[in-house]
Amino acid sequence: MSQVDDEIVSNRSANPPFAEVLGRAVTRRAVLAGGLATAAAAFLAGRRPGTGIDLVSDGSGSTMLGFTGVPASTADTVVVPDGYTARVLISWGDPISDGPAFAPDASNTAADQERQWGMHNDALHFFPIGQRRGLLVQNHEYTDDGLLFPDGVADWNAEKTAKSLAAHGVSVIEIEDGPDGWQVVRPSERARRITGSTPIAIAGPAAGHALLRTSADPEGTTVLGTLNNCAHGYTPWNTYLTCEENVNGYFRKTAEPTPDEDRYGISAEGFGYLWHTTDPRFRVDDEPNEVNRFGWVTEFDPMDPASTPVQRTALGRVKHEGAKVVETADGRVVVYMGDDERFEYVYRYVGAQPWREALEAGAHPLDDGTLFVARFADDGTGEWLALTPDNPDLAGFADQADILVRTRQAADAAGATPMDRPEWIDVDPSRGFVYVTLTNNDERAVEDGAPTDAANPRAENVYGHILRWQYAGDHADDTFRWEVFLLAGDPENLADGSTVVGDRFGSPDGIYVDPAGRIWIQTDVSTSTIDIDEYAGFGNNQMLAADPWSGETRRFLVGPRNCEVTGVEVTPDGRSMFVGIQHPGERPDDEPGDPADPTAISSWPDGASGTRPRSSTIVVTRDDGGVIGA
Repeated sequence: MSQVDDEIVSNRSANPPFAEVLGRAVTRRAVLAGGLATAAAAFLAGRRPGTGIDLVSDGSGSTMLGFTGVPASTADTVVVPDGYTARVLISWGDPISDGPAFAPDASNTAADQERQWGMHNDALHFFPIGQRRGLLVQNHEYTDDGLLFPDGVADWNAEKTAKSLAAHGVSVIEIEDGPDGWQVVRPSERARRITGSTPIAIAGPAAGHALLRTSADPEGTTVLGTLNNCAHGYTPWNTYLTCEENVNGYFRKTAEPTPDEDRYGISAEGFGYLWHTTDPRFRVDDEPNEVNRFGWVTEFDPMDPASTPVQRTALGRVKHEGAKVVETADGRVVVYMGDDERFEYVYRYVGAQPWREALEAGAHPLDDGTLFVARFADDGTGEWLALTPDNPDLAGFADQADILVRTRQAADAAGATPMDRPEWIDVDPSRGFVYVTLTNNDERAVEDGAPTDAANPRAENVYGHILRWQYAGDHADDTFRWEVFLLAGDPENLADGSTVVGDRFGSPDGIYVDPAGRIWIQTDVSTSTIDIDEYAGFGNNQMLAADPWSGETRRFLVGPRNCEVTGVEVTPDGRSMFVGIQHPGERPDDEPGDPADPTAISSWPDGASGTRPRSSTIVVTRDDGGVIGA
């Protein structure tokens, strides 16, 4: 995710936050264990605190991690274990098919960028085509406009707005594995860019809602572009879901924001983008409904480059981190989603009927279903609260469309649990666990007035944690049992409350359960705190693998300077891994990169010959051709 929202807290509800729930859970466990001292010792001694709920374990004590962990690193390179090789597959500005090559001085035009790999790639998914060929689909979350142009943000104009929009969105490339490893197929009829200017249909219950209508689209059924594309999902019917996160940062409003606008972070400053100076749709004073048309999940068919992407409004409007899709025993789809901001919520969508029957009947599985929000209790149980008009707590909402456009306000009213920045969610289908990363919730958020529990060692949580839950039945159940899988931090520093067993890390963001059940964890330490203060000695952002039973974590990969490691998947045979390296060389002050000295912090991936750092996707393989991580 982008670093520019680090200090935003827009949830001012009185709902008890997860920090309080966790604090009470520790106290409750203390009573069950026979004393606070006993529970606190267990809590701080590198063991998962649990909640008094016994979840399933294989009890074997074996490890699923078959590699030697790498040390923390601050080098401007990608570090992987001995016996592994990491190679760049594609970088920002490279052609996705037969388009123009990257101009080292960043002089490519907006029209060029529409045919090139976008900037700051994030989540990804591999769609196989045959044995050693497939489509790689990857999001592009945001842009560093200081590095996007030869002169940075100086003399901003409409062409610069167009190029910045073109560097957002999603890329589809065709790749194949040959004698020299994975390569981009050029040209390819399947290659495609979806950008911040691509026409996208609006579907589902909120389509046509009054708050989605604008002067350019009086029907409220089509939006131009998808923005701040963070994590993702993919469906059983072989489509891709791209999720919009910090969309508020592109908009400016000079007048006082309304309460609804404030709840979604609309301000006079935005995140520093200058699009509003040339495009009136990003001026909320002039076009107040345009911002409501972002913050959704968009679906498209990567196999059909002529298909129109579609916003699925039944999944709600929040800062979507991702959309993990699973199937229930009776064939319905469930979509798990996190709202990535401090003190926001975890959501779930449950389809109304089996997805195959819906498609056969001409309906869409993501247009007809129920949206829920999670509430966690201190006894280790949780429940899903329906965000529907028949919920008496939502009597103030006009209809389902109103609930979906103002999803955060509906979740506030329903009594959901504010979480510590919910990020990616993934599922271990063989064991039934659902994992969610909670990146952090640091002192700045606390000082801004967010509630805390002084007795809770995680009230001011700079390292983050990972929760997991499971059901008595399946993913459509209304209740679940949860526990803390691990509290991130340094296991050698007991004062920070870490329960990590293995290599230290903090700010978990991406999470991916591979086919063998290994849990891959990617970190997003803010560039303002990488390897300093509480994170001194942690090194650059990294990716680790965790054993789901022992909880052991081993550091598998470290990225170059000031990057985020985000996006990961292995091929079906487990022998190749695609990993995203985002924003290498990003400035720690969140200001645009300096066009006069673009490689001041990083020159990765091009090294000494490079003129500016470039977000890239790499391929990791084992030198002996074996399964990654085994």
